[in-house]
Amino acid sequence: MTEIVRMTAIEKHFPGVHALRAARFDLHHGEVHALMGENGAGKSTLMKILSGIYAPDSGSIQVAGAEVSIADPRAAQALGIGIIHQELALMPDLTVAQNIFIGREPRNRWGILDEAQINKDAEAIFATMKVRIDPTAEVRRLTIARQQMVEIAKALSFRSRILIMDEPTAALNENETEELFTIIRRLKSEGVAIVYISHKMNEIRRISDRVTVMRDGAYVGTVGAADTTIETIISMMVGRELDQTVAAIPDLTGAPVALAVRGLRHGRMVRDVSFELRQGEILGFAGLMGAGRTEVARVIFGADPREAGEIEVHGTARDIRSPQDAVAAGIGYLSEDRKQFGLALGIDVRGNIALPSLDRFSDRFLRVDEAGLAQAAARQIQSLGIRTPSDRQEVRLLSGGNQQKVVIAKWLLRDCDILIFDEPTRGIDVGAKAEIYRLLQTLAEAGKAIIVISSELPEILRVSHRIAVMCEGRLTGILPGGPQTSQHEIMRLATRRESEPEEATA
Repeated sequence: MTEIVRMTAIEKHFPGVHALRAARFDLHHGEVHALMGENGAGKSTLMKILSGIYAPDSGSIQVAGAEVSIADPRAAQALGIGIIHQELALMPDLTVAQNIFIGREPRNRWGILDEAQINKDAEAIFATMKVRIDPTAEVRRLTIARQQMVEIAKALSFRSRILIMDEPTAALNENETEELFTIIRRLKSEGVAIVYISHKMNEIRRISDRVTVMRDGAYVGTVGAADTTIETIISMMVGRELDQTVAAIPDLTGAPVALAVRGLRHGRMVRDVSFELRQGEILGFAGLMGAGRTEVARVIFGADPREAGEIEVHGTARDIRSPQDAVAAGIGYLSEDRKQFGLALGIDVRGNIALPSLDRFSDRFLRVDEAGLAQAAARQIQSLGIRTPSDRQEVRLLSGGNQQKVVIAKWLLRDCDILIFDEPTRGIDVGAKAEIYRLLQTLAEAGKAIIVISSELPEILRVSHRIAVMCEGRLTGILPGGPQTSQHEIMRLATRRESEPEEATA
């Protein structure tokens, strides 16, 4: 294969962070080249330099054998480089076609937008992708998978020959992932070169030709995907052995019930859900996308209205109608979208950790005890091992794993003893995942009652003491965690329809 991109000796600094250290990367025509590494390894930074979002401090970039300077995203687009970010950047109130051609819309001789032409042009792109999407549909009405296809179509509308995909399957289910893989293989067959950034090991072996690993901003090595093992890639990523053992499941028979939910209802997504969570227990919630797992968590936390049912905290009925009520009851919720709902990205680490507890660090005149707050934040940073130059670092500059720890820190500072973790390891690397697993175990051993919602069945089996399985808004069964249960048993309950008989719960 001929080389289309070569990046050599790329350096990049941010305030307090040496993000890239003589980093290098090459890409061939018509290949899928996976770029891997722990959060903070420099993958996204390197690709943002290739796509013109960041300027390198030094180093060289060649595209199709010619040295280039990529000053901004428009310069990258002119070179045929497109990027699809993990957080999609579409405008929900515009149509599919308007999103694809925004800023480049054809107009008639009177200067009026030619809607018919952009719809026709969008249809032509979807035809080459062999995807059926209505170009006149509002983007907000599409599934995430369909929106991803629109992003790809937008990149192809610039005649992109180099396509960068950053965690493209993070929010997709298995069927949607297969659909995306079909598109990727078709683009590859047409000569498009694809950079594929992902933390999902099972995807890398299936979709990529080569794998390049980065660590601490530097190049580690490149291997053929078919010629290596997942264990080798993990070792390259983390530079150490990871503890893969499953913790022993404690006997919590006599432990106090921390949270009791009875007959919980909210529309069609939460239908007569009942369960108990004991002190020191990790209760996993499994199910297919749309099963109602997140909706149950949001109703318990007061983020969505409870239409019926009862919630008891430590044996006392609580009328939780808002997140403030939930926090007052000692319940903390870590949303699946930490950037939108869990963090204030524009403020520093200290401020984020303190947010739910500001009333404890201010007097009746709203004067904040900065010294006390700094000490409390420092304790959380140390105990959770949050990697940050200081507590004054903007949280948006931290890696995904460290951002997740900041969310955990804010609820621990508030001293919540019931914690709901919704997709706690989404978008973070294997090393950070192992740290989160250890932290969950430590919190449970300290007496916290924990709910973990995850779409990854191996994760659910690894961390849970018991596993609650949902299907179409109903709790279809509760299984023991660990080696006593298989992924097959979970999927059997996750696909059981309403008309089937109820399972006995453990």
